[in-house]
Amino acid sequence: MTENNNQTGKIGVTTENIFPIIKKFLYSDHEIFLRELVSNAVDATQKLKTYASIGDFKGELGNLSVRINVDKENGTITITDRGIGMTLDEIEKYINQIAFSSANEFLDKYKKDANSIIGHFGLGFYSAFMVSNKVEIETKSYKEGAVAVKWSCDGSPEYTISEIDKQDRGTSIILYIDDENKNFLEKFEIEKLLKKYCRFLPVPVVFGKKTEWKDGKSVETDEDNVMNDTNPLWTRKPADLNDEDYKKFYQELYPFSDEPMFWIHLNVDYPFKLTGILYFPKIKTNIDPNRNKIQLYCNQVFVTDSVEGIVPEFLTLMHGVIDSPDIPLNVSRSYLQSDQNVKKISNHITKKVSDRLDEIFKNDRPQFEEKWDSLKIFVEYGMLTDDKFYDRAKNFNLLKNTDGKLFTLDEYKELIAANQTDKDGNLVYLYSSDTNEQYTYISNAKDKGYDVLLMDGQLDVHYINMLEQKLEKSRFVRVDSDIIDNLIQKEDAKEVTLTDKQKEGLNEAFTSQLPKLDKVNFSVDYKALGQSAQPIQITQNEVMRRMKDASAMQPGMSFYGDMPDNYNLVLNVDNPLISKIISEVDGKEKEDVVKYASENQNIRQLIDLSLLSNGMLKGESLNNFIKRSTDLIK
Repeated sequence: MTENNNQTGKIGVTTENIFPIIKKFLYSDHEIFLRELVSNAVDATQKLKTYASIGDFKGELGNLSVRINVDKENGTITITDRGIGMTLDEIEKYINQIAFSSANEFLDKYKKDANSIIGHFGLGFYSAFMVSNKVEIETKSYKEGAVAVKWSCDGSPEYTISEIDKQDRGTSIILYIDDENKNFLEKFEIEKLLKKYCRFLPVPVVFGKKTEWKDGKSVETDEDNVMNDTNPLWTRKPADLNDEDYKKFYQELYPFSDEPMFWIHLNVDYPFKLTGILYFPKIKTNIDPNRNKIQLYCNQVFVTDSVEGIVPEFLTLMHGVIDSPDIPLNVSRSYLQSDQNVKKISNHITKKVSDRLDEIFKNDRPQFEEKWDSLKIFVEYGMLTDDKFYDRAKNFNLLKNTDGKLFTLDEYKELIAANQTDKDGNLVYLYSSDTNEQYTYISNAKDKGYDVLLMDGQLDVHYINMLEQKLEKSRFVRVDSDIIDNLIQKEDAKEVTLTDKQKEGLNEAFTSQLPKLDKVNFSVDYKALGQSAQPIQITQNEVMRRMKDASAMQPGMSFYGDMPDNYNLVLNVDNPLISKIISEVDGKEKEDVVKYASENQNIRQLIDLSLLSNGMLKGESLNNFIKRSTDLIK
């Protein structure tokens, strides 16, 4: 290769510290250099294909692969394409002229966000200096009679440019990797970046040769090692694909994952361009590990998998790919969040998701119900965080009762309206959060002819609060939050006719025999429930319990979680066992009441039975209860 007609000059910037700025403030994002340079090479190749298709280029296209070569010995990485190349004038225009109005303004505005620097100023090529102490460009334009040129710069504003011998059209970018970034000369590091950023580029990206296992070792073959799928599933027509194609692609994106439930193939041309495939994953209990699995692309170039704030919050539970040239490749997330095109795309995806779920529900309700346990957390999250989604989803959102039957909101309202409306005209939705622990309460409710919902999901506390606000004259009550007659009051409660002294004695008799439980407080309440009703029940205040449940999920509310659990020990003063205790403590002084209670096995037995039915009788107390029960049987 010969060089002649050397020319030197200064890159057109108004400050000489451009390269230190690039190195310093882009350092945390320095791996994007490969994405930028490979993307540029792909763009140059795509342009040549376009020129050929319209007759502006009449030569042979030949092999259009973009090639990456690492020379560890010489410390270089070379990215080569056979695209349109550049003329001397084009290098002057696109490489040598970088317009910055003010170094200070530049630093203040962009120092915290590498992507916004690169994108805002069209600095894709200059990302090369993040990892290099010298960069060379060898290029030859596709235009007839073009002269090949070489551009070289050592990281200062000064460059040299000269004519060279280069037979083939296209461009090679040679990076002389600096000492701080020698890790990029490792094969596995480049492979990792190509898989991350260039996995679905529309032009073959070749990195070395494929290997095979031969004679007990890995040897290179003559076949190019193509790192990308140039025709990924989302770029193809849905009519040409079957279920297995979609499932296979999901496994490629998320190896070892459970099979997805449903998917949506996005294909929009107007008023914006959007393609992609979004999957509904199986999520049963925990939201957090399943978030941010959507990969965002721009013309098949990977942008980010951190889409929170770009798409509605609940859509971050979906998995898959979104690709749109209307989403800028190199801008900050704050820019994306305020971009009108991004907002339109986000709204469109929300509508497509709700339409798809509505379609499945209407056309195949048995399949929809079969997968509801996994869909529930997704739908509830959407309804909680997006009012538009709530309006669409309320028709296919389902409620499950403790018998495992599923109902829409309207269906369930019709089911319980006759029997679960209280004296004030409020519709009362009874629910359980744990069918085993609350079995007795559920059984009591069913004996009354009531239906009980199962609300044991991660978001159900917040979901219940939302439904109480959305549904007219409706309230949700956990089945163990009060005695059965108080859960749905059909008439005014019967008055308790105890004197203050009788209440004090009864209170002392029972509280003195309660076991000491960590972070648990009891208060005694008195109800006249009839002679046949249970003598004693334990209930928990609905409002305080909801606050504690919500605090477990919500930062900043931990003080509720640290508060003790408050339970009511409800004594049925009409029951003969309680009536007898009332008569026996009546008129006694406090010390005598405590002594009487400690010797009365019935009091401790009644307390332990109520604790046992709530799963609260454990350890020594449980052991004592078993011994006492055995003694009482003898």
